[in-house]
Amino acid sequence: MAAIRLVVGLGNPGAEYEDTRHNAGFWFVDRLAGEAGVNLRLETKFHGALGRLRQGDQECWLLKPSTYMNLSGRAVCAVAHFYKILPTEILVAHDELDLEPGTVKLKYAGGHAGHNGLKDIAAQLGVPDFWRLRLGIGHPGDRGQVKDYVLHRPGKDERKAIDETIDQSLLVWPKLLAGQQEAAMLALHTR
Repeated sequence: MAAIRLVVGLGNPGAEYEDTRHNAGFWFVDRLAGEAGVNLRLETKFHGALGRLRQGDQECWLLKPSTYMNLSGRAVCAVAHFYKILPTEILVAHDELDLEPGTVKLKYAGGHAGHNGLKDIAAQLGVPDFWRLRLGIGHPGDRGQVKDYVLHRPGKDERKAIDETIDQSLLVWPKLLAGQQEAAMLALHTR
């Protein structure tokens, strides 16, 4: 399998969204960047904050799009095209309504399940064939409440559970960087 060469955290820019459930992907990239000592800098030509992570002989780009969630594909495509990164070498970390807080799943390809960030990335890339790190945030129980729910802060216990899934994801990060996605999946899904 191909090593991951681009990690995209999905979220919305701005202080008012910083601690909302929809920004769980940003939280993952921020933690990964912090642990790896990577400085994310706003790059206007890439429509987001970008940084280069180097571990051993491996190299990977970390991206937080500065477009809003619905336009995330613009930033992903800009970086992927410039650095010649294939969709199969991209990992998108995002909030997942279909998983409870405290649950994380790694998945390859598939649909977007109504997630506008994933939908735009697939549309811009022309294929849905990229990796997804699905960080559970739970569901409000009513489809009509989803927009309000994702744009609000999780409760203290929920946030702690989401942070724990980020911790678990960071433990398997070296496997993803090395192209060992099956091993990473096994480690995440059988804990």
